[in-house]
Amino acid sequence: MRNLYRLIYLRYVFCGSSLSEASAIKKREPPKAANERVRLHDGWRFRRYEEIPDNVIYDFREDADGDNLHVLKPWILPTANDFIKNPDNHHTRPTEQPDVRIEFAKNSYDDSEWANVTVPHDWAIELPFLEDGDTIPLMMGQLPVHGVGWYRRTLEMVSDDLEKVVYLDIDGGMSYSMVWVNEHLVGGWPFGYNSFRLDITSFLKQGKNSLAIRVENPRGPSSRWYPGAGLYRNVWLTKVHPTHVAHWGTFITSNDVSPESATVDLAVQIENKGIEKRTITVTTQIYEYDAKERQHGEFVAEIPQRKINLLRGDRQSVNGSVRIKKPRLWGPPPTQFPHLYVAMTRLWDGEKLLGSYETQFGIRSLQFDPDKGLLVNNEHVYLQGVNQHHDLGALGAAFNQRAAERQLEILQEMGTNAIRMSHNPPAPELLDLTDRMGFLVIDEVFDSWLEKKTDLDFHLIFEDWYEADLRSVMRRDRNHPSVFMWSYGNEVPEQNDEMGAQISSSLRAIAHAEDHTRPTSFSLNTATPNASITDTADIINLNYQGEGIRYGPAYNHLTEGTKKTPQYDAFHEGHPDKLILGSEVASALSLRGSFVFPVTPYNSAPVNDTSGGDSDTLAVSAYELYTAQPGSAADRVFKAQDEHSFVAGGFVWAGWDYIGEPYWCETCRSGYYGIIDLAGFKKERFWLYQAHWKSILPMAHIIPHWNWPDREGKVTPVHVFTSGDEAELFVNGNSQGRLKRESLEYRFRWDNVTYEPGEVHAVTYKDGKKWATDTVRTTGAATGLRLTADRTKIASDGEDISFVTLEVVDPDGHLVPDAAHTVTFSVSGAGNLVATDNGFPADMTAFTSARRKAFNGLCLGIVSATAGSFGTISVKAESEGLEPAEIILQSV
Repeated sequence: MRNLYRLIYLRYVFCGSSLSEASAIKKREPPKAANERVRLHDGWRFRRYEEIPDNVIYDFREDADGDNLHVLKPWILPTANDFIKNPDNHHTRPTEQPDVRIEFAKNSYDDSEWANVTVPHDWAIELPFLEDGDTIPLMMGQLPVHGVGWYRRTLEMVSDDLEKVVYLDIDGGMSYSMVWVNEHLVGGWPFGYNSFRLDITSFLKQGKNSLAIRVENPRGPSSRWYPGAGLYRNVWLTKVHPTHVAHWGTFITSNDVSPESATVDLAVQIENKGIEKRTITVTTQIYEYDAKERQHGEFVAEIPQRKINLLRGDRQSVNGSVRIKKPRLWGPPPTQFPHLYVAMTRLWDGEKLLGSYETQFGIRSLQFDPDKGLLVNNEHVYLQGVNQHHDLGALGAAFNQRAAERQLEILQEMGTNAIRMSHNPPAPELLDLTDRMGFLVIDEVFDSWLEKKTDLDFHLIFEDWYEADLRSVMRRDRNHPSVFMWSYGNEVPEQNDEMGAQISSSLRAIAHAEDHTRPTSFSLNTATPNASITDTADIINLNYQGEGIRYGPAYNHLTEGTKKTPQYDAFHEGHPDKLILGSEVASALSLRGSFVFPVTPYNSAPVNDTSGGDSDTLAVSAYELYTAQPGSAADRVFKAQDEHSFVAGGFVWAGWDYIGEPYWCETCRSGYYGIIDLAGFKKERFWLYQAHWKSILPMAHIIPHWNWPDREGKVTPVHVFTSGDEAELFVNGNSQGRLKRESLEYRFRWDNVTYEPGEVHAVTYKDGKKWATDTVRTTGAATGLRLTADRTKIASDGEDISFVTLEVVDPDGHLVPDAAHTVTFSVSGAGNLVATDNGFPADMTAFTSARRKAFNGLCLGIVSATAGSFGTISVKAESEGLEPAEIILQSV
């Protein structure tokens, strides 16, 4: 009966249409795209040069000898024109190709000796760590990201392709990308985090065509963290009819949203690159969408069709709206569900389909209340967020779908519902994941403006590119329902002067012109509430100021650096009409499974050699009370937020450890900031956050471990993280007391426990009823290894991966928490070992090594299936003196 009503409805809607009734009904079937989009994944040849090998450069820089270099900036700047509103500011492309011979761009160049690679590709992650910080600063992770990388491949064109418009879409190249097709410099984009498109139609011929892409990372300080190197995101070839939907040419918004109905508004930009005038009919159908399976669902609604006349070279926008009854709303779990839709826009010339364009979107409402915080679909959602850099640990910056999904899965297990993309636009596929999984996202674009943070950072190109970079990011990402606000600055030096206010006003105007539905902001770490720049923010984003900077009794002895008392009240009083959140909170430090004594009595303390730190072992105590000097431990962050009900929540620095920006260990590959270490192993902090963020989940977690042969008879504090409200602790069956949770306290502490080997057991309660338990034991000596995999079936595409955890265990199968055995991984059958890690920031073993020391009992192997191979993958681990382990995976 439902199908019958649907058929009657379809006949009614299309009565009198310029399209036939048959084709109208056909449009409502699950659509097939008429455009062709090809991922350029394999077939690449690659070579890296540490020095400039070709006598070209984007623009003069301090690190390069300008006397012998040809500047190609005039040929690159015109790529930005589509994103520069005022035509008077458009860049004129030189009429001639640059007068420089570049052998690598020639069709005839012999690249047979170059490496075969697939894209995404990060050349630096596969190389050994540098031994000093002279070439690349330590803050950038000590991997050789510097140099020039050339990528070459062939593009095969058939005669039909030459009747189309052909685009090259690059999701990200680090950095100063330049593109040649058949020896012609087409264009490029200097900012390594932005996606961009080049029209390569006029440079193509039938048959084989050469594509050459040059990327370059300067030698020296170009970033404050590990940027990655190479074509580290996807590259696509898009073939469309000359009359087509423009690049990122749709914008879908929803209004008057309720469970009963919602209005969906669509703006479509269409361009005609053909040689003749066209009359086009624009239709758009909306379907439910299963993002996990990537399948269209039921037809939902149609936006009334429109006809437009397009002259040669013309570009026009078409708007339409439709009311949807009982919409499936997008919202963050656990109280809401991230439902998605897809709009299929099609262009017709009479009965002929010229092309189609898919737009995934969600229907949801956002409210930003200065007193209540963020409301999604009229429901208050407290931001339990983390900051995330773009690298994927041992895989580097090369985007991998499964690795990114794993990061989000573990964060969601902890209770995270929001991500700040620090401090740059993410891979587009990452936002597809946040849409599907229901994370709220701050989409961020700039870490610096005109004033530099490092000598070779974005400030060199800001003046030329800020408008194009900001507009392009927003057009690319504005249909993602997970994006709830835009950030166009992070701790910029200009935040304290009038220049900063002027720049911010300009950026804000651009952002509002591109998207009127979301607020904009930037993160403040030093500006005061009365600074003029704060007037330009739609939302107040505070980095560390809310909890205070170098604030509290444990920080009184610090004499250098900014000191601030907690600032939430001051900013709320100064800007009572603006929502306030902590865009960076905490900046706590810890090393998984490592504990340092004595333990501070405070709820937050800066780490040093007499408080929570050990510079000999490079440990920062996992009692989770220690911080970088400006920061606050989780307990103090929770307290500050709970004392200020108007605060919308915050984003912890950081969710995962990331390569670069070391702290405490200045020569390490990474810092200690993450709640989860670089290998993906949970630090003890994970359970502290889970206890607070998932209060309805029965859980309890004891720290520390109980292997302390040198502490018999010594005071060894025991803390319990739990979502319960009471807890009792037992050591070898003897109660250490039952405690009730006090207001604004977030852990249970038994600080006078005397260590004796055996068993520590915690029983927790909630509302007087038993809630959850946990036990830790003194283990025996290590005797064997154990392997477990996050997934035992992986796709045979050469990219899907399984993360295999190795544990060093005692005869009873218990993890030995201080084991440090050297382990060798081997993989046979239909798979390969991609990388290994152990999460220890000071381990400078190359990520590609099969041999690695376990750190505090754990080690990680990352395994992929061989592309095109099916069957069994055997993963083995061996260590001298221990029973080996094996696990079987399947390539499917």
